Amino acid sequence: MKMDWLTDADLTPLVAPLNPAQKEAVTAPPQPRLVLAGAGSGKTRVLTHRLAWLIAAEGVSPHSILAVTFTNKAAAEMRGRIEQLISVPVRALWVGTFHGIAHRMLRRHWQQARLPQNFQIIDADDQMRLVKQVLRGLDLPDDRWPPRSVCGFINARKEEGQRPQQLQDQGDYSQRQYVRIYTAYQNACEVSGLVDFAELLLRAHELCRDNAEIQAHYRRSFRHILVDEFQDTNTLQYAWLRVLAGDSGILFAVGDDDQSVYSWRGARVENMLRMEHDFPGARIVRLEQNYRSTGTILKAANGLIAKNSNRLGKNLWTAAGDGAAIQLYAAYNEIDEAEFVALRCAEQRAAGRLCELAVLYRSNAQSRVLEEALIRHRIPYRIHGGLRFFERMEIKDTLAYLRLLANRDDDASFERAVNTPARGIGATTLERLRAVARQQQRCLWQTAQTQAAELGRSAAAVQKFLRLIEQLATDTAGQPLSATMALAIERSGLREHYQTAAAGSRGGGEQAQARLDNLDELVNAARSFERPPEDSALDPLTSFLAHVALEAGEQQAEAGEDCVQLMTLHAAKGLEFPAVFLVGLENGLFPHARAVDEGNLEEERRLCYVGLTRAQRQLYLSYAEVRRIHGAEQRGAPSIFLREIPAECMVETRPRSGVLRSLPPASCAPHRTVSAASSISEALPGGYRLGESVRHAKFGEGTILSFDGSGERTQVEVRFKSSGTKRLLLSMARLERG
Repeated sequence: MKMDWLTDADLTPLVAPLNPAQKEAVTAPPQPRLVLAGAGSGKTRVLTHRLAWLIAAEGVSPHSILAVTFTNKAAAEMRGRIEQLISVPVRALWVGTFHGIAHRMLRRHWQQARLPQNFQIIDADDQMRLVKQVLRGLDLPDDRWPPRSVCGFINARKEEGQRPQQLQDQGDYSQRQYVRIYTAYQNACEVSGLVDFAELLLRAHELCRDNAEIQAHYRRSFRHILVDEFQDTNTLQYAWLRVLAGDSGILFAVGDDDQSVYSWRGARVENMLRMEHDFPGARIVRLEQNYRSTGTILKAANGLIAKNSNRLGKNLWTAAGDGAAIQLYAAYNEIDEAEFVALRCAEQRAAGRLCELAVLYRSNAQSRVLEEALIRHRIPYRIHGGLRFFERMEIKDTLAYLRLLANRDDDASFERAVNTPARGIGATTLERLRAVARQQQRCLWQTAQTQAAELGRSAAAVQKFLRLIEQLATDTAGQPLSATMALAIERSGLREHYQTAAAGSRGGGEQAQARLDNLDELVNAARSFERPPEDSALDPLTSFLAHVALEAGEQQAEAGEDCVQLMTLHAAKGLEFPAVFLVGLENGLFPHARAVDEGNLEEERRLCYVGLTRAQRQLYLSYAEVRRIHGAEQRGAPSIFLREIPAECMVETRPRSGVLRSLPPASCAPHRTVSAASSISEALPGGYRLGESVRHAKFGEGTILSFDGSGERTQVEVRFKSSGTKRLLLSMARLERG
């Protein structure tokens, strides 16, 4: 019943801004509803207006509503919007994240939850430290049992609602040890009164499931349960919602199964598919009118996602018109692709604001080449939700070994490398070395050489590290820089460390695989420095380390500064930009080979759908015909996703060349100075083309990299195999085709 003091006019603001589908969802009678909210269809508005409608029009007490979001920011915004809509304080409203609400319950019922009253919540770093203590107590080396993988295993089991005693021994030694660690970790938490994030949810679920009195209390209290981003709920969250709702609770869930891209974090898109079965009488409302993208972009997204079989189905549309065609660029290689992006960004800088541009990629490792192209063109950029390539932990770890090879007196690199990955050299040992080094005014390397025998239990580990560096220096003498880099990654144990983590649990494995990809990309980066400029007196290693230091000095754009946004597709979820570049659309890269091997092709397709629907007005898609992967140039087939996008939605900026007979190497891709709007297949005077092999009477064989000017003033840049890069006047160069 509507509140007596409200008139129909007071309800007008709740429904006037809504389209018919939104209004249907907001004003639906009190029964379970699944609102299938497509990208850009106004799901946040529907959720807040529904909550306000329940209070204002249905007379529901704020005490009887539970609203669950995935971020504290979203919860605060929801509370603020509701108060604006109905001008009534809603302090009594339970609005928060899953973890926040679980914490509130556990503080109220700490005794029934079998917790001390002053229990402490530990964050991810604290959990990692506790796991390390547990490993030491069990005499398990953390190089064999990486703490990050152990944390991932424990959290994944908790998110599935599994305690150690519920995990059956399947005869697998590794599984048995993980369960042993989980048991010891849980005992340590119990003794110290500690609760990690996953434990908050598991303990709250068990509290509501196993205590009849508390269960009845919350089922009476929360007659209406509203959930945002329903497609991202995991097994435990869904089970908790079912316990809280019981047979009489009314669940109003908003989400999009086509944007479920976090299975590696535990999200279960199946929760959306199960809702109709688990909540009798549940009906689906589809929000299909899109307020973000053009008709062409939506047609492309609809065509792509229709290839998924396990979906509830919807078809996005807009009243805003078709807009511009999607531009598809077939690059020679990844450097050519990055140059294309940078040139388009440069054009945008002259026409508008850079912050309207976003570059999206599947793997973090792809950012390096893009960053270098943007720096070369002096285009400010920012890595959204991540670090610049040379600032990433695994990159800095590897470079510490390289710097130590170049200069044994580098104390900072010694300290970083000596116990990374862990080799039993602790903080106490390092402090003893520092103290002696200060006293003798020597570097740590020299001190370690003379004092290693005095270091007790760590002596053997320190001596082994010193031998490792010396042997690495001997074995890489005269080797190409990329070979030195690859050997340093192998011999240091960094690759094995991350491979072990990648083979471990969900979530941690995804992150560890990204770190492995970054290490491979670092080897690729080294290849371009194997031939330093002719006027350089520096050896390749010193030249490369100087380049890294100088590029690290190029700080990211500050928050609020006009700059291009770079991010992974996962980080882009929930964002929108006037123009989007979606790069690296090749089979094996996107869809990612690992995801395909694990049977997650449909999730990869959903991730591509997310990328397409971030664009408002203009969308650029690109792939490279050759890309250097794991240190080798590989010809890649265009992504299957490109074939699934309706052809009439796209126009090729450069038609693909098919089999390339003369392809420039990755380190010397075409750096065109022509307008990026020009087709790369456009011929130079005389019929020459970018990337073509040519011969010069004096300089020998080479490859055309770029050109500028026109007519008889056309200058061409050629990378010659034996003479380096030369800029020549084309009309006078007398080039011959190779």
